[in-house]
Amino acid sequence: MNPIDLIGNFLHGIILNALVILYNALSFLHIPYALGFALILLTVLVRFVLYPFTASQYKMTKKQKEISPHLSRIKELHKGDNKRIQEETMKLYKEHGINPATGCLTALIQFPILIALYTMLQKIVSLKPQSLVAYVNKSLYFQSFKLHAPWDQHFFGVPLGQSPSHLVSVLGPTIFLVPVATALFQFLQSKMMFSTPMETVIEKEAKKENKEDFAAAFQSQSMYMFPAMIGLLSFTLPIGLSLYWNTFSIFGILQQYKIGGLGGLEGMFRKLRPLK
Repeated sequence: MNPIDLIGNFLHGIILNALVILYNALSFLHIPYALGFALILLTVLVRFVLYPFTASQYKMTKKQKEISPHLSRIKELHKGDNKRIQEETMKLYKEHGINPATGCLTALIQFPILIALYTMLQKIVSLKPQSLVAYVNKSLYFQSFKLHAPWDQHFFGVPLGQSPSHLVSVLGPTIFLVPVATALFQFLQSKMMFSTPMETVIEKEAKKENKEDFAAAFQSQSMYMFPAMIGLLSFTLPIGLSLYWNTFSIFGILQQYKIGGLGGLEGMFRKLRPLK
């Protein structure tokens, strides 16, 4: 087995055991819908573990946004001289304590954990009851937490193992709230992270000069396209995965607000405020 598979299996085992422990604790306390709440708590727990890395990434992104006007001036002053632009950019990064590699490093650290969490959730919501019990008990580090019966996969009456597309005929149009909420939370998080009033000013100036670069255009489009894709995907995936994703997004929104405020949402809220 290669190192990547070993790491994946290791993380998968830890996350599954954490879920079972949370489930047993909630069941012991006679909390209804224990599996659904265990999934939420597990997602929050993973978010807390990743907090130092995501916080570092958010702070670095915020710094990069703050120096955007300076980068624009450097490109304008040394237009055509790519070497000089690169030198001045690195000098600016150094002055403001920005390390471009930080984002990549934090992503590399987070990615295996998120993949392990996703694959584990996909597994537990798709297995049949008896197969699930055997699979979970085989993977446990402490047999005192083993399942004696299949857990109830319903969360407030909604089966976590079913997708909204399969439940439309049973629950009606109400089930569309799941993919809509998933897309909305993802949009809010993206808007906070990737758009600021300062960037809006820069984009307007670029449009006036017909010099809007590809990166700005791609960022603007992806802010809407990615949440729409996530929403459509959640319509076909088990609701248990949407529960995880929405919890993950809500926690990310709160974390982003704590570090950088409303970000791009500030402009939206300003427009929604009644005129005095």
